[in-house]
Amino acid sequence: MRDEQAALDVVQDAMLRLAESYGERPGTELPLLFQRILQNAIRDWPGSRDEDRDPLETLAEAGDSNAVELPPDRLERTQLLEIIEQEIVKLPARQREAFLMRYWEELDVAETARAMGCSEGSVKTHCSRAAHALAAALKARGVGL
Repeated sequence: MRDEQAALDVVQDAMLRLAESYGERPGTELPLLFQRILQNAIRDWPGSRDEDRDPLETLAEAGDSNAVELPPDRLERTQLLEIIEQEIVKLPARQREAFLMRYWEELDVAETARAMGCSEGSVKTHCSRAAHALAAALKARGVGL
């Protein structure tokens, strides 16, 4: 990606998707899951390149992928998910709807647009606004992504 702001948006969206969709997974699995989510988000972004390349082919296998999550880590993750859920509820209805379809239900832009009865551009706008609003709300609450 050649646009720094777009790159930051993609990373932020990937972090939110990871927290929402894979919050119950052990902490040791999260880095590889995040890499996959991030690469998919980059490919989904307009103007992305290297579509035939699989970024996971270059990653080393996690040595301890079946490790048990420690209670403090589980508590922190649970609290973060609760904060995110509280902030999602505060979003305007259309932003919340687009955001949840794209990042919770993992629909692509076209599927989300059909389900919402709007254009793909509207879906992207709603998702972008939702992601920015969530990031600001989480930052205000002391949560860094």
